[in-house]
Amino acid sequence: MSRNRASAKAAGRNWESAIVTALIAAGWPHAERRRLAGSKDRGDVAGVPGVVIEAKNTKAINLAAALDEATREASNDNAPIAAAWIKRRGKANAADGYAVLSGATFMQLLKEAGY
Repeated sequence: MSRNRASAKAAGRNWESAIVTALIAAGWPHAERRRLAGSKDRGDVAGVPGVVIEAKNTKAINLAAALDEATREASNDNAPIAAAWIKRRGKANAADGYAVLSGATFMQLLKEAGY
């Protein structure tokens, strides 16, 4: 079955909800889906302070575009951390998805974790 606009929106909404469910279970009780905000969008998932999460559930994975979008939205939110959380094909659990960060952000997180 090919994807149309309605099925693509549903897939995105379901992936965002899966991410929120995973975050809440992992200890971020305020995680929630955000409303669309056009050019001032601030990511798809809120509730992790200082972090903008851009959720992607697409047929083809485009890491650069996903991270660029997350970075723009982090700037709109004045958040220091931008992440694209991408659905892994054949896996429904958000913990099985890919979290994409810039190298600079990854090094920042390593330093903050004490490595």
